[in-house]
Amino acid sequence: MNIYFDNAATTPLDPEVIEEMLSYMRADFGNPSSTHAYGRKTRAAIDLGRKRVAGHINAEPGEIIFTSGGTEADNMAILCSVNDLGVTHIITSSIEHHAVLYPAEKLAEAGKVRMSLVDIDEKGHVRLDHLETLLQSDEKTLVSLMHANNEIGNILPLQKVSDLCKEYGALLHTDTVQTIAHYLIDLKKTHVDFMTCSAHKFHGPKGIGFLYINSDVKVSPLIYGGGQERNMRAGTENVYGIMGLVKALDIAYEHLEEHAAHILSLKRYMMERLREDMGDVLFNGDAEGESLYTVLNVALPETDKNEMMLFNLDIEGVATSGGSACSSGSDIGSHVLAKMHIPGDRPVVRFSFSKYNTKEEIDYTIEKLKMIYELPTIA
Repeated sequence: MNIYFDNAATTPLDPEVIEEMLSYMRADFGNPSSTHAYGRKTRAAIDLGRKRVAGHINAEPGEIIFTSGGTEADNMAILCSVNDLGVTHIITSSIEHHAVLYPAEKLAEAGKVRMSLVDIDEKGHVRLDHLETLLQSDEKTLVSLMHANNEIGNILPLQKVSDLCKEYGALLHTDTVQTIAHYLIDLKKTHVDFMTCSAHKFHGPKGIGFLYINSDVKVSPLIYGGGQERNMRAGTENVYGIMGLVKALDIAYEHLEEHAAHILSLKRYMMERLREDMGDVLFNGDAEGESLYTVLNVALPETDKNEMMLFNLDIEGVATSGGSACSSGSDIGSHVLAKMHIPGDRPVVRFSFSKYNTKEEIDYTIEKLKMIYELPTIA
């Protein structure tokens, strides 16, 4: 039995998304910048797709810029804020994705900005009182905080952060890579200046995402060349990726309540089984509070197999992770768990769920964990 519980890293393509992409691959190969019929047809498809994406988040089509994914979108938001909008102060947190932390750190090292890290509490939530303190400066400020953490699942109170940024005249960038397509986001009600998305987190293709740029914000492109993406990102558009993103987003929002209820039931069931069968487990972050229903980060009981836990699960056919997939292969471990001072004597596993997972897969995983720990298993 092969089980995939690493959906925060990437998700399997929805079959309907594959068919949507294939239909364009087979028949619609025209360059969207060409003026002949082949080009006009793909241009029309992209324009319609942009309108559909904007509709899901209550934005305007012209505010959606298709990118290669979340990392490019994060970098564009941060670098353009400094290059074009006069930002000299960036407020972020120590548990952000490296696509935010690294560009902010590089700008600070170059002396272009002052970088401040907002405090997080013992559960990993941003301390809003400290954020307000940091906002009390005369500098042009950008706040960059992710809507939900990809490792521990904590959700940011985005409306409250938006209100604080408006009060103090700061720009707001939020990475919604883990939340878009899983939660309703209304950008007419919640003011943000930049928002990022990556399709492969909601059963779309890799290599495609978008950056929302509020129409009140005027920035220049990071990539120069042709006039694609309304002169905001040069390079021939990834037509097949765009259409896959659009289809995946359509499916997600059409079935949002149904899928959310199913996945949340899986998370709760996994927590229940871990408590009952594995004994002394700790759930990292705020697993039972303001947390993603797709992510469960657990510190299992200490064992002499700590360092081999993920490998042992993989051998048994269960794919999980210890944190962000973007850090796998490095020796530095999870910067998120390090900042939260999670005890290092326990193996940490991130289970992340999708609409395709089942309770039977959880039962199988628990039995394999018990086998690894040499606990009694069901015959």
